[in-house]
Amino acid sequence: MKKIGIFCKQKPNVDPTIVSQLSKWLEARNCTVYLEPDTAVLIGKKSSVSKEEVASKSDLVIVLGGDGTLLNVAGIAHPHKVPILGVNLGSLGFLTETTMEDFYPTLEQVLEGKCEIENRMLLNAGVLRDGKKIADFNVLNDIVINKGALARIVNLEVFVDDHYMTSYRADGLIIASPTGSTAYSLSAGGPIIHPRMGALVLSPICPFALTNRPIVIPDSSTIRVQLTTRNEEEDVRITLDGQTGYSMKSGDILEAKKANIPVILVQAPGKDYYQLLRKKLHWGGTTEKIS
Repeated sequence: MKKIGIFCKQKPNVDPTIVSQLSKWLEARNCTVYLEPDTAVLIGKKSSVSKEEVASKSDLVIVLGGDGTLLNVAGIAHPHKVPILGVNLGSLGFLTETTMEDFYPTLEQVLEGKCEIENRMLLNAGVLRDGKKIADFNVLNDIVINKGALARIVNLEVFVDDHYMTSYRADGLIIASPTGSTAYSLSAGGPIIHPRMGALVLSPICPFALTNRPIVIPDSSTIRVQLTTRNEEEDVRITLDGQTGYSMKSGDILEAKKANIPVILVQAPGKDYYQLLRKKLHWGGTTEKIS
């Protein structure tokens, strides 16, 4: 890996020296560095390449920030099948594999090829209106249908592979990938799904009927959710990875399924998913190994 792209979150509390030091460290190892335009501005430079070009030209993309930053970059990088190494500058971070404390030793091993990569499922979301697709998105975590602040409870009919599953009267519905099972879906009472599993999770948000529970279905399924609320003045939106939103009207159908191209994440050496869960969710337990 000799061509390295760098994306950094745009927040006032980000120390720009992190980017400049990383660039110099990589250049000292004969790496070509591509700075995403906004990241270049942080250190007083001007980038000659666009965000998409950074992804297409790089052998590795480094994301400095939190999960939100990585989710944004994943949408840019995945069509080019470039691995992403996330560096957590925030607090929680389920997707960002390493912290600044152990970043450089980790990066040294990554550049030497002493690391594993993991394919993470993307969800493809399409919005159908009057039989025509009017929007198409790819997301890593989740697709959320939710009501606005002043909207009433929404009515949703759910079909899986053209089989009627159920109707929800709820504040909304979350369709999550295994990666997204530890995000909004978890807060709504959904299960934690190992990221290597071939599954999707449907989690209703504050359902009117307490018998409406989260359900796990195969990732080969196609999910179709129709908004049957009749009040056109109600504000119902589709939120994608918490990054962008799209207005949903009565009669619209959200179609969700596994995308064809995954996101490639670099795994930090010496770490595993269960260790991440213990740390982030503050799970207790013994450190003794079972013989």
